[in-house]
Amino acid sequence: MRRISAPMNSFANRLPFMKMHGLGNDFVVLDARDHSVTVTPDLARAIADRHRGIGFDQLAVIESGEDAALTFYNADGSTAGACGNATRCIARFLMDETGKTALRLTTERGTLLAQDAGNGLTSVNMGQPQLDWHEIPLAREMETLELPIDGAPTATGMGNPHCTFFVDDAEAVDLAAFGPPHENHPLYPQRTNVQVASLIGPDHLRMRVWERGVGLTLASGSSSCATAVAAARRGLTGRKVTIELDGGTLIIDWCADGVWMTGATAHVFDGSFTRHWLESVS
Repeated sequence: MRRISAPMNSFANRLPFMKMHGLGNDFVVLDARDHSVTVTPDLARAIADRHRGIGFDQLAVIESGEDAALTFYNADGSTAGACGNATRCIARFLMDETGKTALRLTTERGTLLAQDAGNGLTSVNMGQPQLDWHEIPLAREMETLELPIDGAPTATGMGNPHCTFFVDDAEAVDLAAFGPPHENHPLYPQRTNVQVASLIGPDHLRMRVWERGVGLTLASGSSSCATAVAAARRGLTGRKVTIELDGGTLIIDWCADGVWMTGATAHVFDGSFTRHWLESVS
């Protein structure tokens, strides 16, 4: 997907933004359908600063597309190929804006289908999981169901790489210490999202997330999809599961047409960055 690269003065003296979250997995969203925006790693990192900027787990940019095109950035300024909760949040915003109940959103992951699931919930199809080592990608050829890493995690691609550990008690893991070395494990040349999950009932998982380029997050849509796929592959669950995250609950359904994710979204507030602040961080 192309990088947005026109001058900020398309917005005169301010750059509007929206703040959204899906189960506490929070986003700053820039709407560039009518006005051009320049996003650089430095700008993304400055906006992500929760003391001097706004703070986010991901920054999302909306451009024109079939219904819309989305680009995602992590808090460290790197790009993300997929962000399920942000996709659901933006889909809800666009459905409210247009009155549509189904959308086709273009991402680096491909064209994702989103739909109104009723009762204020929003679903998005995150596509088929990537299960071969070179698709995820891993550093060398190997079976992805149980990696040669202590704990025998499962590797899955959902447009970004994932490493899922199944443990007796996800609450007991010191994820702040556990996450970083596994995010940067040599088997993952592009780094990886790290999940720890435990089975708490039939087709019911408790999961916690360390997200690459971000750190601890209250929720992660693509991580939830990857964990559900890994659990089904390992025979721990069926293909439709409920996942309890720190920020709330997602329903994941691995169907013939892809992995569907359903949950709540929130559009919290709108604001704008001043020209002076933008110039100070550029």
